[in-house]
Amino acid sequence: MFDVNPQEKEISTQGYDWVTIGMYLFFVAFGFSCIYAADYKPEHASLFDWKTNHGKQLIFIGVSIVLGFIILLSEYEIYPTFAWLIYGFIMFLIFSVIFIGTEVKGAKSWFGIGGFGFQPSEFGKFAVSLALARYLSGYDIKFKNLKTQIYCAGIIALPMLITLLQNDTGSALVYGSFVLVLYREGLPGYLLMMALVMIVFAVLSLLVKPIILCVILVTIALAIVYLFRRQSSFIYLTLITVAASCILVFSVNFVFNKVLQPHQRDRINVLLNRDVDLKSVGYNVHQSKITIGSGGLLGKGYLEGTQTKGDFVPEQTTDFIFCTVGEEWGFAGTGLLVISFIYFLWRLVMIAERQRNKFNRVYAYSVASILFFHFLINIGMTIGLMPVIGIPLPFFSYGGSSLLGFTILLFILLKLDSNRVNELQSVYD
Repeated sequence: MFDVNPQEKEISTQGYDWVTIGMYLFFVAFGFSCIYAADYKPEHASLFDWKTNHGKQLIFIGVSIVLGFIILLSEYEIYPTFAWLIYGFIMFLIFSVIFIGTEVKGAKSWFGIGGFGFQPSEFGKFAVSLALARYLSGYDIKFKNLKTQIYCAGIIALPMLITLLQNDTGSALVYGSFVLVLYREGLPGYLLMMALVMIVFAVLSLLVKPIILCVILVTIALAIVYLFRRQSSFIYLTLITVAASCILVFSVNFVFNKVLQPHQRDRINVLLNRDVDLKSVGYNVHQSKITIGSGGLLGKGYLEGTQTKGDFVPEQTTDFIFCTVGEEWGFAGTGLLVISFIYFLWRLVMIAERQRNKFNRVYAYSVASILFFHFLINIGMTIGLMPVIGIPLPFFSYGGSSLLGFTILLFILLKLDSNRVNELQSVYD
């Protein structure tokens, strides 16, 4: 009755995407080896020393793997059915931590549980992914409608704003990655282009005096007006654009000097290389680049990293775990990691594109976007191309909340994808 495509036959007999699961296990194992190396001390050489970071991470890995396979054995209907309930519960936790949480490094975003910490914002990512997928897959929901766009913005903005109240800017910015999902669902491309132009002007306004930048913009605008003087609509658009750009330029400077906190300004100054003291605010990135560069082509060898052993890079088991890869495994190791992660992201996009269910597709793109954002920003900040905003490298950085959050995020996708395969198999049968 059905003309079965051989490729679809092959997919239908696979069930779970074991290649993606295998890559997850590879990343987790590689990450643990790096955490052990960064945490290594002769007196704490045992893998099972639960007082060390690597010992705790081993517990987190065990719990995460068990939880991941429980998700694979769960019922598909749980996720679209309870998406709103999960979203509401996680939002409640993220909001509650502001009042009853523990402050860690200036951010009040943790619940203290015994000797461990629990960060609700790490679970907000999969909660928003589920809610966004549930809403956009609803009956007669069309993204081109303004009401739909406002609802989507609200779903994303709520945890972002609450996380900002916790003084956790890095985690809040991650929610901006959902703009890629909205673009896939129909967000006009010119809006993304406008956002990119605004970012460029914002950076320029910090490098060039605002008045000089505005003079340059006005000069360019006058030249355009003269060249297109017979096209009144184009002239009006040019003048409005220049006026908005000048307002943006002065607004960015006001926010930078009057609204941002000193440590936030310092991080931006480090990125822009503006009179930074390498012994204070620029220390982390400076030491990070030295550590990565010292690895050379093949690295110094496992557990042989001198910079790592000397604890020169702060937060080397968490935000700067990539430094350990660079020093001990060299350019070859970092290249393998980057290529593997790019292939991993490509597989997630392919999984998203093969979904026949809109809920599954939106969720899959959410997963790919979140992991891409973390990967880009984390590695970028360790080599000085991105500001240090304190977000982990997925599956590598030390931390139970982040590992559990990423595991839940990924394995729900694998469960949704397996349901697509099962539905396809039932049709062919």
